[in-house]
Amino acid sequence: MFGRLRALTTALFTPLAALLLRLGVSPDAVTITGTLGVVVGALWLFPTGHLFAGTMVVMVFAFSDVLDGVMARRAGRSGPWGAFLDSTLDRIADAAVFVGLTLWFVHADDPRLTGGTAAWGTGAALACLALGAVVPYARARAESVGMTANVGIAERADRLVVALVAAGLVGLGVVPVVLVVVLTLLAVASAVTVVQRMAVVRRQALAQLPGPGAPGGDPGGSSDTTEGTR
Repeated sequence: MFGRLRALTTALFTPLAALLLRLGVSPDAVTITGTLGVVVGALWLFPTGHLFAGTMVVMVFAFSDVLDGVMARRAGRSGPWGAFLDSTLDRIADAAVFVGLTLWFVHADDPRLTGGTAAWGTGAALACLALGAVVPYARARAESVGMTANVGIAERADRLVVALVAAGLVGLGVVPVVLVVVLTLLAVASAVTVVQRMAVVRRQALAQLPGPGAPGGDPGGSSDTTEGTR
């Protein structure tokens, strides 16, 4: 959903991208700086109870994910290294956000946060952390074997923005159960996305199998005995 706003954000960041390039700043430097900002904001401000401030810091630095791409395209530096660096650091930034929220649920001295809410929120945040790593892995693994898995009910940007908005609202005084519910729904959405990607890759794998009677084909049409199709 939020990924569709990329054209708008690209237009907004183009002047800043041009200025940074003129100053000699590289896209890689923006990528690394943005990730460091997200990590520091999430792991310092969230656990200490500054949810709204943490949300603002993380969101500001998260925009570097758009800015570095605009800079790379304008400078003609788009390539495998930039894509690899960006994707790898995205995983680190996402992990920092959910680790920070987990630590808040565990250590927060907030009278609005009951024991049951804290326990459920901790579990939901950890589920988002784990499943958020599996979702991109499933797509990357599919592409590594020549298939595609670009499906899912929630993209990375959607999950991150929704979680941050919920955290920011709790920081402004909304009851913490709102964040717990949002994280739970995001964990479910991530799990569904993993299943969707597994299903679409399996369909592609089965479609590539030789039909019955073809040379080397499996008369039973089963893929379970062929390790390469798992």
